[in-house]
Amino acid sequence: MARYRMEDGTVVDTDRASARWEEAKRWDGRNQISVNTGNQWDHQTLYRSRRGRYYVERWSQWQGSTAHVEWVSPQEAARWLVLNAEELPDDLKQYEADVTE
Repeated sequence: MARYRMEDGTVVDTDRASARWEEAKRWDGRNQISVNTGNQWDHQTLYRSRRGRYYVERWSQWQGSTAHVEWVSPQEAARWLVLNAEELPDDLKQYEADVTE
Protein backbone atom coordinates (compact mmCIF):
# COMPACT_ATOMS: atom_id res chain seq x y z
CA MET A 1 0.00 0.00 0.00
CA ALA A 2 1.02 3.64 0.03
CA ARG A 3 1.24 6.92 1.90
CA TYR A 4 0.06 10.16 0.41
CA ARG A 5 0.12 13.79 1.47
CA MET A 6 -3.28 15.37 1.00
CA GLU A 7 -3.83 18.97 -0.13
CA ASP A 8 -4.64 19.97 3.46
CA GLY A 9 -1.30 18.54 4.66
CA THR A 10 -2.75 15.38 6.23
CA VAL A 11 -0.79 12.21 5.52
CA VAL A 12 -2.90 9.15 4.81
CA ASP A 13 -1.61 5.60 4.86
CA THR A 14 -3.79 3.21 2.88
CA ASP A 15 -2.66 0.33 5.14
CA ARG A 16 -4.17 2.10 8.15
CA ALA A 17 -7.55 2.87 6.60
CA SER A 18 -10.52 1.54 8.56
CA ALA A 19 -12.24 0.34 5.35
CA ARG A 20 -11.35 -0.19 1.70
CA TRP A 21 -13.47 -0.84 -1.38
CA GLU A 22 -12.12 -1.95 -4.75
CA GLU A 23 -13.76 -0.71 -7.92
CA ALA A 24 -16.16 -2.95 -9.77
CA LYS A 25 -15.20 -4.08 -13.27
CA ARG A 26 -17.23 -5.26 -16.21
CA TRP A 27 -16.12 -7.50 -19.05
CA ASP A 28 -16.55 -5.80 -22.43
CA GLY A 29 -15.74 -8.89 -24.47
CA ARG A 30 -12.02 -8.12 -24.57
CA ASN A 31 -11.02 -6.40 -21.32
CA GLN A 32 -12.05 -5.74 -17.74
CA ILE A 33 -13.38 -2.18 -17.69
CA SER A 34 -13.49 -0.04 -14.54
CA VAL A 35 -17.05 1.00 -13.70
CA ASN A 36 -15.71 4.29 -12.34
CA THR A 37 -13.38 5.35 -15.13
CA GLY A 38 -14.93 3.57 -18.10
CA ASN A 39 -11.64 2.15 -19.33
CA GLN A 40 -9.22 -0.68 -18.72
CA TRP A 41 -6.21 1.45 -17.76
CA ASP A 42 -7.39 3.87 -15.07
CA HIS A 43 -8.56 2.66 -11.67
CA GLN A 44 -9.93 3.80 -8.31
CA THR A 45 -10.14 2.53 -4.75
CA LEU A 46 -12.27 4.14 -2.03
CA TYR A 47 -10.98 4.30 1.56
CA ARG A 48 -12.38 5.40 4.91
CA SER A 49 -9.68 6.87 7.13
CA ARG A 50 -9.34 6.03 10.81
CA ARG A 51 -11.07 9.35 11.53
CA GLY A 52 -14.01 8.47 9.29
CA ARG A 53 -13.14 10.68 6.31
CA TYR A 54 -13.35 9.23 2.81
CA TYR A 55 -10.77 9.46 0.07
CA VAL A 56 -10.27 7.99 -3.38
CA GLU A 57 -6.97 6.64 -4.65
CA ARG A 58 -6.62 7.00 -8.43
CA TRP A 59 -3.97 5.21 -10.42
CA SER A 60 -3.27 4.17 -13.97
CA GLN A 61 -1.50 1.38 -15.76
CA TRP A 62 -0.14 3.90 -18.26
CA GLN A 63 3.65 4.05 -18.09
CA GLY A 64 4.88 7.17 -16.33
CA SER A 65 1.62 7.93 -14.55
CA THR A 66 1.59 8.66 -10.82
CA ALA A 67 -1.05 7.53 -8.34
CA HIS A 68 -2.76 10.21 -6.27
CA VAL A 69 -5.53 10.59 -3.70
CA GLU A 70 -8.15 13.17 -2.85
CA TRP A 71 -10.71 13.65 -0.12
CA VAL A 72 -14.31 13.08 -1.18
CA SER A 73 -17.49 14.17 0.54
CA PRO A 74 -19.72 11.62 2.25
CA GLN A 75 -22.21 12.07 -0.60
CA GLU A 76 -19.52 11.36 -3.19
CA ALA A 77 -18.40 8.29 -1.21
CA ALA A 78 -22.00 7.05 -1.14
CA ARG A 79 -22.31 7.67 -4.89
CA TRP A 80 -19.06 5.75 -5.50
CA LEU A 81 -20.28 2.78 -3.45
CA VAL A 82 -23.71 2.67 -5.10
CA LEU A 83 -22.11 2.77 -8.57
CA ASN A 84 -19.90 -0.15 -7.56
CA ALA A 85 -22.85 -2.16 -6.17
CA GLU A 86 -21.50 -2.04 -2.62
CA GLU A 87 -23.61 -1.86 0.51
CA LEU A 88 -23.47 1.53 2.17
CA PRO A 89 -21.90 1.58 5.63
CA ASP A 90 -24.08 2.95 8.42
CA ASP A 91 -22.49 6.41 8.33
CA LEU A 92 -23.44 6.84 4.65
CA LYS A 93 -26.93 5.32 4.55
CA GLN A 94 -28.49 8.74 5.07
CA TYR A 95 -27.20 9.81 1.64
CA GLU A 96 -28.65 6.90 -0.34
CA ALA A 97 -31.83 8.75 -1.35
CA ASP A 98 -29.78 11.78 -2.42
CA VAL A 99 -27.48 9.83 -4.76
CA THR A 100 -29.93 7.37 -6.32
CA GLU A 101 -33.09 7.73 -8.33
